[in-house]
Amino acid sequence: MTSVLFVCIHNSARSQMAEAFVNRQCGDALRAYSAGLQSGSLNPIVVDAMAELGIDISRNHTKTVADEAVRSRAYDYVVTVCDEASAEQCPIVPTNGARLHWSFPDPSALQGTREEKLHETRKIRDDIAARIRIFCVEECR
Repeated sequence: MTSVLFVCIHNSARSQMAEAFVNRQCGDALRAYSAGLQSGSLNPIVVDAMAELGIDISRNHTKTVADEAVRSRAYDYVVTVCDEASAEQCPIVPTNGARLHWSFPDPSALQGTREEKLHETRKIRDDIAARIRIFCVEECR
């Protein structure tokens, strides 16, 4: 089975969403994992935005690229999902597989009321879902 690791700074939002979407949309052909440069906490607004689609990530744990469970796997793809402003901080994960970079804004950096943040998080979530749909079609031929 093809494996993909999604990586961002804290493994609290973008990489968690990407992992969940792959495992839901094409889990019979691809297995996704996620990690961050540093351990963070799941973003509760992201948890709520995913729940709106019937995807429960509330019990997920954040992981770092240094965690043994992450380092011990071989990945066919490592996809960084940091935004362009943070791209230089996005961790480099050793792999023999392909490296891809998909830039998405960081939901943790959003400003405003909870509702405004949720509204913007939905846009990011939907952009990630759209990119994952394309990736699944490309990889599951």
